[in-house]
Amino acid sequence: MIKTFKELQKQAKKKGGKRLVVACAEDKIAIEASLNAMKEGLVIPIFVGNKKKILNIARHSRLDVDDSLIEDVKDGNAVKRAVEIMSKNEGDILLKGMVKTSVFLKGILDKEIGLRTGRTLSHTAILEVPGYHKLLQFTDGGMNVKPDIETKIDIIKNAYEFAKSLGIAQPKVALLAAVETINPEMQETIDAAIIKQMVTRGQLGDIILDGPLALDLAVSKEACQIKGINTKVGGDADILVVPDIASGNISAKSLIYLAGAKAAGIILGARTPVVMLSRADDAETKLNSIALGVVSC
Repeated sequence: MIKTFKELQKQAKKKGGKRLVVACAEDKIAIEASLNAMKEGLVIPIFVGNKKKILNIARHSRLDVDDSLIEDVKDGNAVKRAVEIMSKNEGDILLKGMVKTSVFLKGILDKEIGLRTGRTLSHTAILEVPGYHKLLQFTDGGMNVKPDIETKIDIIKNAYEFAKSLGIAQPKVALLAAVETINPEMQETIDAAIIKQMVTRGQLGDIILDGPLALDLAVSKEACQIKGINTKVGGDADILVVPDIASGNISAKSLIYLAGAKAAGIILGARTPVVMLSRADDAETKLNSIALGVVSC
């Protein structure tokens, strides 16, 4: 079981040499992150895009890009070509470069050459939080704005399977809300109760899940004792499923910027791992995100 990013990097190096396909690679951030990951032995990048522009950006940024790593594609066709490479199993991880997110995702979901699985795409943020005893998943604070119950089930399945790829035999899932009681005026508590009952009836397989749970109960056994809540998930959650994109995004960023948490992120639900780097991410976060893709291959 991988409990820290240091352990993640170690595991990723064991599986190293994965083919990282960079869609629309005319982007300093994507180029630099890919080269750093290659230097660490994690990936071999394939830069898909306008060769002249890629080399110019690399030159001005003092980055050494070998011509052999570039697949020259006319402007406007790079996403399609990158997805084609992935769909033909000629790549292992897809990385977003200088392209609008909507265009990038449209390529992934293309009915003919895309990477569809029939499941909703979702974002998960992996955090190493000072004081917590293992890595924490926050999902979905990056893609699904206000998921309905059907979408939440897909989000849970995506996160659960990903947690298993990190070596967690039975991931523990907490469905977060502001309270641990069911309130008809709070839809997330109703959704949590329904999903919990589905788990009890075996409809979602062998999964340990509880909710609604307030955040303190999910991560603190002491809080569970004080409130008199008996739960297998309490104080030991691996996956925190948030009600909506706002709560997930704010929670994760609060831990990163105010509590010194280390972070990484990945998109789940496609046939292959998909990484979208934020321009605000530091070098360590970018490397950790690519490492997540390597380990989950």
